[in-house]
Amino acid sequence: MPEVIKLLILFAVGLLAGFINVMAGGGSTLTMPMMIFLGLNGIVANGTNRIAIFIQNLSALRSFHLEKAYEFKPIFKMALWTLPGAITGALVAVQINNTLFQRILAFVIIIVVISIFLPSPADKTSNNSLSKNSWLIYPALLAIGFYGGFIQAGVGFLFMAALRHILHFDLVKVNRYKIFMIFIYTIPALFIFAFHGKIDYIYAIVLASGNALGAWWSAKISSRKGEKVIRFVLLGVVILMAAKLLKHFN
Repeated sequence: MPEVIKLLILFAVGLLAGFINVMAGGGSTLTMPMMIFLGLNGIVANGTNRIAIFIQNLSALRSFHLEKAYEFKPIFKMALWTLPGAITGALVAVQINNTLFQRILAFVIIIVVISIFLPSPADKTSNNSLSKNSWLIYPALLAIGFYGGFIQAGVGFLFMAALRHILHFDLVKVNRYKIFMIFIYTIPALFIFAFHGKIDYIYAIVLASGNALGAWWSAKISSRKGEKVIRFVLLGVVILMAAKLLKHFN
């Protein structure tokens, strides 16, 4: 396949992934397999994806800010809890066996997909209402940070599950929080992958361009249309991921 065609395909997949990641999560389960299909090693695809994630979330944050949907102080305090886990996860990721990498991804996505369909107290609770177990969000963020630094794919679902079930946030607020936290922990993870030479910068730039454009429009739709649209996109992503997993185990 000509290199130009590969780059066009990667841009298109990045566009879709950026839109999906802001609305729900799971976009990396599209971009990482595509990069592997186009010839990258799985660990290099994992590292290359980090630049796209960083640019995508920077674009989404800018869009949220312009929509006046920005809560810096509380989000930043929570984001700090993801950093130790993300740094540790990225250090493990640059050494992981590729086969083990894929098996772990499949297992975690199954668990997260199941959690998405569990009843959430947020459906009957205001945005500011916290449960007596709200402290559990901190060890949860530490663990999610590790997973995000390690493999990234599907981490949006983990954030959504934690913020919905522990803090009872609605999906609009969940999206703002998860995008910012992923942006923060991606910074040290990205440096670790770059230091170990696990990034293809040409693919990263093309993928990041698509992700950023998709994320920009997704953030605008998320803020204006609210939870109903996010639920619709989330359902579509979950069905797509379930189909990919079934194929993986055949």
